[in-house]
Amino acid sequence: MTKLKLHNAMWPGLVGKGDGPDQEPPISLDRMLELTAAANVNGQKFDGIDYFLFFPHTDPNASDEELIKIADKIASHGFAVGSLVAPVWGGTVGDSAMGDAASREKFLSAVKMACRIANVFEKHGVRKYGVIRIDSAEFGIEKWRSDKVNNTKKIVETFKEAAKIAKDAGQRLAAEGEICWAGMHSWRDMLDVLEGVGMPDALGFQADLAHTYLYLLGYNAPEYALLKEGYSQEEFYAAYEAMTDKLRPWTIDFHVAQNDGQVHGAGSHDKTGKHCPADDPNGKLDIVRCSSYWLKDAASRGIQHICWDGCMFPNATLEKPQTWNSILDVMIRVRDSQ
Repeated sequence: MTKLKLHNAMWPGLVGKGDGPDQEPPISLDRMLELTAAANVNGQKFDGIDYFLFFPHTDPNASDEELIKIADKIASHGFAVGSLVAPVWGGTVGDSAMGDAASREKFLSAVKMACRIANVFEKHGVRKYGVIRIDSAEFGIEKWRSDKVNNTKKIVETFKEAAKIAKDAGQRLAAEGEICWAGMHSWRDMLDVLEGVGMPDALGFQADLAHTYLYLLGYNAPEYALLKEGYSQEEFYAAYEAMTDKLRPWTIDFHVAQNDGQVHGAGSHDKTGKHCPADDPNGKLDIVRCSSYWLKDAASRGIQHICWDGCMFPNATLEKPQTWNSILDVMIRVRDSQ
């Protein structure tokens, strides 16, 4: 079996960063590429990057020529481009997938932009695999709860249209389950959306170890909690297997991550699973073992790479070489355990 490629995400330099109160400034694409390229564990380096398609790293309306320059820059580090994050949120290009007609049209326009950029990168040659990541772009679940059935129906309808756009462009979409996004805030609700769309060839699930850990605890959906505080290791893995057995068949993209059980956020990206450094002593997850549940039969679902996601680390942590070496080390162990 071909070994999974190891990617680092560029968006930790952007997500939760900004010029608001208590926010740190974004880290440029150039610097994120440098930090990633410098990581080295016994001669093993990262194979590529996953990439957020928005400012300040990328103008989503960039010309083909501008995008080719970015592709050249990424390739100059020896990196491939894998999965891309579509700018589906209000304040970027898109808007809520369960909003009014204008909002949903904005959401679809963001998917179209992402597909166009993906195709430019593929024509260049820097991208040969990976998905386009989306979510419902409806932050918080209170509005969703006011009419769960119809709001889920709206999300499903929007995702169906997005999946058709992606399929026509030769792309696949992956919806990332996170407790902060309406309709995707629990394993059960996420499954309802995936099954409602019913287009596994065009829309699947992106599993993140940090976010799906909170699915187990039922943080925003106590009725679907699979674990109670004070759980034993035996109870944890029984619950973990139950969750992954439901979502793994849909999983087409995978984020290696760590979580300390806290809910955390910064800026507009608030109240979600707190990502921790790979070697954080407070981490709740055996990263290698938990990854194995998601990556079983990964090749059959088209997964060719795995990506580290460490959103909302302080900039000082991101600037430390040891941060990236520790991440790369655990990524290698995840890959080699398959």
